[in-house]
Amino acid sequence: MSVKHTGLVLVFILIIGGTIHAQPDDAWHISANKIDTKNYYGVTVANGMIGLVSSSEPMKVKDVVLNGAYDYYQRGRVSNILKIFNHVNMNLEVDGQRISRSSISNYAQSLDMKQASLTTTFEVADKITVTHTLIALRHLPYTALTLVEIKARKNVMITPMSVIEAPDHLAEVRNFYSEIDRPHVLIPLLTSVAKSPSGKLTVAVSNSIIFEEPHGQEPRLIHEDWDYNMHLMKFSRPLKAGETYRFAVVSSATSSAQYNDPMNEAERLTIFAKLEGTQRLLQRHVEAWNELWKSDLVIEGDEQVQRDVRLALYHLYSFARAGTALSLSPMGLSGLGYNGHVFWDTELWMYPPLLVLHPEIAKSFLEYRFQRLEAARKNAFSHGYKGAMFPWESSAEGSEDTPVWALTGPFQQHITACVGWAFWKYYQVTKDKVWLQERGYPVLKEVADFWASRVERNGPGKFEINNVIGANEWQENIDNNAFTNGIVKLVLKYASQAARELGMTPDSDWETVAQNIPILKFPDGTTKENATYDGVMIKQADVNLLAYPLDVTTNQDQIEKDLKYYEGRMSPAGPAMGYSALSTLYSKLGNPEKAYELFNKSYKLNQVPPFGVLAETPGGTNPYFATGAGGFLQAVIFGFGGLQLTDQGIVQTKSKLPKNWKSLTMKGMGPARTDYRVK
Repeated sequence: MSVKHTGLVLVFILIIGGTIHAQPDDAWHISANKIDTKNYYGVTVANGMIGLVSSSEPMKVKDVVLNGAYDYYQRGRVSNILKIFNHVNMNLEVDGQRISRSSISNYAQSLDMKQASLTTTFEVADKITVTHTLIALRHLPYTALTLVEIKARKNVMITPMSVIEAPDHLAEVRNFYSEIDRPHVLIPLLTSVAKSPSGKLTVAVSNSIIFEEPHGQEPRLIHEDWDYNMHLMKFSRPLKAGETYRFAVVSSATSSAQYNDPMNEAERLTIFAKLEGTQRLLQRHVEAWNELWKSDLVIEGDEQVQRDVRLALYHLYSFARAGTALSLSPMGLSGLGYNGHVFWDTELWMYPPLLVLHPEIAKSFLEYRFQRLEAARKNAFSHGYKGAMFPWESSAEGSEDTPVWALTGPFQQHITACVGWAFWKYYQVTKDKVWLQERGYPVLKEVADFWASRVERNGPGKFEINNVIGANEWQENIDNNAFTNGIVKLVLKYASQAARELGMTPDSDWETVAQNIPILKFPDGTTKENATYDGVMIKQADVNLLAYPLDVTTNQDQIEKDLKYYEGRMSPAGPAMGYSALSTLYSKLGNPEKAYELFNKSYKLNQVPPFGVLAETPGGTNPYFATGAGGFLQAVIFGFGGLQLTDQGIVQTKSKLPKNWKSLTMKGMGPARTDYRVK
């Protein structure tokens, strides 16, 4: 294995015939070589199941997050996604001295988005140069791979250490070390197991080292068990000046949310990865990411925006995977933000771009909701309604997980319509009638029954939806919210369409309700956000969402009137996705320069150093905000790209690009993997 460097930053790693080659830095890479440890916001290396959040410290990560595992700890009285053992950290001693951030120089990091790896390089005095590459293996959802290369500039003694550390909230931590000796290989296993804070879950991790030396010539391993929350395995090896030494660490993490026996399963997965070997692991990982990148957004003429768009795609691809019943939280797998709960952020913001790029991934989000349909029925029952009422914040069980102090839990009910909207959109794109019968219609029916029971029937045209919180959360307990009423009208129509698609007769009451739900107006015809709205500043788009993505408002004059009124009332401190919706609308109105202005506004002020990952708001410090990424990707695909989701599937309408873009190619879209191009 060989790598090349440009300056101090590792560049593109590509596997060809089992050998690693380097390519020049390009729009697939983000490099950071002036890293301020006090102003550092890490990038996440993830595979849809484990999230590894980078650190400014050498050979460390900040957090390890395991998808689908929740417990109650440190965050009030609601569940939180589980931060597990930090099992990918490493220590390194050089001539008996432990390295730290203060004892190294020329520290640089480079994210390879194409192959989903983060490489860190640094020097220790004039003794060694270290290259450390972190990968969450795409084909092995519970396993990470760390590649280490140490090049000696003098004769030195190195002592690398693979470390497992337990955060304080894990309980009953037990540490194990074993060696499985086979005729042709020695398999060391560094393992830890613990209970989650409430004892609800068992969590386990296991590491092993892949040496390049033949069996019997590997360095001697030493296990050190320091205390209940940390142990390690280490080896020492002399290096001669000019010598390069390489090894790898495989690390697996599971919990009883995934397996009844997580400890044994973690060890089995680690043994499997070790015996696959570094090159096979890398090859299969790269092949999996190559498949993902067959669906891509290619922008000619603006390399910085191309890089930004790829970073958004990279994160959404990293946070999700096909074949699961897992959804996305606003912060994906980048940490503990929003407790890892699932909101409307998934269905309305992150889901649409993934639906056209990778319908098989989007399907996982819908399966998450379907498997929690019974919990949504119970929620509707407890509030006095029929059908299913999905929670504003959802975690493992699908019951309401919003903190009690936040009124969004019982009142931000538009989430139920957002779920139904997403289910019909999947059918529009895929035309999968078996799925519609088994998954789609059962959810749409329950959603429609909920809203038919939820409206207050006060006469023709006055089937009101009162006492809710809309998309603009700064207006609480209001009546006839524009976004809520609009999406309810739409999803009642979709439920009727779904029934007819299956040869069934829909409940006639659904369409009656839909026809009588009002969309309020000001005297001048501008759409009124709610019954008592008086022009105050708003947190994010609400009324404008009726025009996109809902297509409830289709009259161009009305769209322009609503844009003119509400754009100036959007708070500059609001979340990113509001401006991306406005950008999409200006594209649809044939104004690409205004759309581009708002497109930039939707994310550039939210980028934080050193990688440009997105915070929720301008000046924010809570990356990675995957909701915002989903929003500005929609501005590219459905705005500048002109794609629409219709009953005829994905169609492309005429659109215009910003003047500094030469072309936009949307590769591998939809089930047919069609390419669409705009010049």
